[in-house]
Amino acid sequence: GIPATVENLVFLVQTARQQIGDFQWSVCAAGRTQLAMTTHALLMGGHARVGLEDNLYLEKGILAKSSGEQVAKLKRIAGELGVETATPEEARKILGLKGLDEVNF
Repeated sequence: GIPATVENLVFLVQTARQQIGDFQWSVCAAGRTQLAMTTHALLMGGHARVGLEDNLYLEKGILAKSSGEQVAKLKRIAGELGVETATPEEARKILGLKGLDEVNF
């Protein structure tokens, strides 16, 4: 793998843009780098995914109660930075997923 650093993220995104042009991209990062890397992704125009499957903590020494708590924190940070976030339905559309009305459970 490649270390989770801002320098590596910038390199990867710039290289991909040179090779394939404009594209949708996102970051998920494991452990203590999750919040920093996803915040940088948002500032660079990318998307971000957080959740307990990648990091059990909300912040240093504080366990997250749910993935939703992590999502709410990143959404708050995005808002403070002036980054618009997608609604759940908009995110499904961006990702090409079924809407809630199309699932059978």
